[in-house]
Amino acid sequence: MFQTAPIRAASQTDLTREMAARLHTALTTHLEQAYAPDQRKYLRLFSATETADLLGVTGQFLRKCHSDGTLPEPQDIRNGRRFYSAAEMLAARRLLEDGSRTPGKYLPGRRGEDRLQVIQFMNFKGGSAKSTSAIHLCHYLALNGYRVLAVDLDPQGSMTGFCGIQTELEFDGTSVYDALRYDDPLPMREAIVQTYFPGLDLAPAKLVLSEFETETAVNAGRGVAFFERLSAALATVEQDYDVVVIDSPPALGFLTLTGLYAATSVIVPMTPSMLDLASTQQFIEMTSAYLGVIEETGVHLDHDFFSFLITRDDPSDIPSQQIVSLMRALFQDRVVGATMLRSTAVADAAMLKMSIYEVARAEMTRSTYDRARGSTDAVGVEIASMIQRAWGR
Repeated sequence: MFQTAPIRAASQTDLTREMAARLHTALTTHLEQAYAPDQRKYLRLFSATETADLLGVTGQFLRKCHSDGTLPEPQDIRNGRRFYSAAEMLAARRLLEDGSRTPGKYLPGRRGEDRLQVIQFMNFKGGSAKSTSAIHLCHYLALNGYRVLAVDLDPQGSMTGFCGIQTELEFDGTSVYDALRYDDPLPMREAIVQTYFPGLDLAPAKLVLSEFETETAVNAGRGVAFFERLSAALATVEQDYDVVVIDSPPALGFLTLTGLYAATSVIVPMTPSMLDLASTQQFIEMTSAYLGVIEETGVHLDHDFFSFLITRDDPSDIPSQQIVSLMRALFQDRVVGATMLRSTAVADAAMLKMSIYEVARAEMTRSTYDRARGSTDAVGVEIASMIQRAWGR
């Protein structure tokens, strides 16, 4: 607990400056403690049972693969129990895929002429669990063998923080803004960084990304189109990835719209409350108007799916379940069947900018963990199925 003296400020400017300084100090201290000793995130190891489940095989099959030399032993073996890193799991996927008679069984990503899937999470209602849902999908897909690129279009950098880059600790590297800016943009490849999570790369965000809004307004007056800037940047790296997940800002501005143009699919997270329902209705109405403006330029937008995802779902809350039922009645299969449950496990993990996949089951009450993990897995399974259908499988 921080103990500080009361703020004595001579002016409103001094007051807000002191508030910002204290918050910066508190955040820095918290993150330095969370990621001690070197302020870097590391992904935990996975038990043999978890690994077998993620690979889609039985524990007996996994043991047989080790005994016959199909798969190398993991580096970490304690008292006869195997523990796998995510990198070792990914290597195992590649070896098993090479020996499989069924293409895509272990590496379910793009094949042949499959187009890059670009999924945008968008809603201008704060608190919709947009960033949390996006990072959980990234981690689910990466653990299941997809090559994933996370693109953070929110200047607040929530997804960037989840990926282990703390903008609060003076992140000085390149960001997605460097690839989108109008003056001397960098190649997209130079704006992408590897994360600590194998299979997941990141185009990070910094506060300077907000400048894109101002620059776009200026350039729009000169007749410079803005909406294709992200799609053009992604086209230069599309062969490196199966899926791109975009976390857009909670506003319907130019950043969200350039993401919407690049997207092949859209997911709108929303919590089941009347306020969120009303806000989402306004958001969709405004989105429709903006899409109309873009299409008037002769551009035809065609999304593989445009779906709603219910987040922070509480099955015991009758009023919220009425909202869920209403959404399903109105939009039917455009509402993802699985929901992101309201969970203390997810909330506690998010406090350290972690997903539920980064937390070991033994670190929480098992029933709470299983409930949260089951929920996020179910959402991941369904969205992965939507991706596969978009590829015609």
